[in-house]
Amino acid sequence: MKILISDKTHESCARKFREAGFEVDQKPGLSPEERRAIIQDYHGLVVRSATKVTADLMEAAKNLKVVGRAGTGLDNVDIPAATAKGIVVMNTPGQNSNAAAELAVTMIFALSRQLYRACESLKACRWEKKALEGREVMGKTLGVVGFGNIGRIVGELGRGIKMRLLAYDPYLNAEQIRGFGAEPAPLEDLLAQADYVTIHVPKSKETTSLFNAETIAKMKDGSYLINCARGGIVDEDALYEALVSGKLAGAALDVFSVEPPGEHKLLKLDNFICTPHLGASTFEAQVNVAVAVAEQMIKYLQEGVPVHAVNA
Repeated sequence: MKILISDKTHESCARKFREAGFEVDQKPGLSPEERRAIIQDYHGLVVRSATKVTADLMEAAKNLKVVGRAGTGLDNVDIPAATAKGIVVMNTPGQNSNAAAELAVTMIFALSRQLYRACESLKACRWEKKALEGREVMGKTLGVVGFGNIGRIVGELGRGIKMRLLAYDPYLNAEQIRGFGAEPAPLEDLLAQADYVTIHVPKSKETTSLFNAETIAKMKDGSYLINCARGGIVDEDALYEALVSGKLAGAALDVFSVEPPGEHKLLKLDNFICTPHLGASTFEAQVNVAVAVAEQMIKYLQEGVPVHAVNA
């Protein structure tokens, strides 16, 4: 059987497949048309976030049995279309959770101590010590929206730096949230009380623009918003207005509605920091997801056992 690795992955992914007897082609960077022209030759497709697994692509995938996402998010895969074609879709939850959580906490510190502005000004030979007074996070309230694998690690790290922890997750009850060491709170209460709100929910119809003008208006004045989850969960126009008006003291995004965002107005603000979708971009996370997706797909293709399948 043949495997197409359509996005850049750690070499351990291809090696695992070859060791199990599969033929592997690594072809990142193909255009949708180029990918469609060759997809009929493959039984398994490995993707990250760049490849769009559309209904059109799967229509041409006559032999495709499984799509494996080396990572968690699946908003680039048309899952209903895959299901209709009998194609199993699986991801690798938890393998890059620590990386994403650490980035979110890094954003909290970077915002609180104005690290970007301080570094930028000093490199420009300015000494702006008095203008760059920061805030301490100890004793502040951290609100985690989405208390799954990543959110819980963020919570653990927050408790470790002596923050009060609130969590909202519609799929967990109050007892479960308390069991993970957080105070359960309805979303509105969390927004009103948290000094820092960090988002860790998947992208879906329900979460698209979850943080819009109305939601942000309910946040505590002078608080901070961090999104290291998926672009589009935060309405970027509403965020811009909240930062310009002073409603929010600052915000950090690792993800954007359109990536790369180009000359976005948010990029001109001093109280806004950003990174180019680096949540899972650590060496350890890349190895973890590469190995996991190969092992899961091998198990399915050789034994018929779907692991972390979202539609089987």
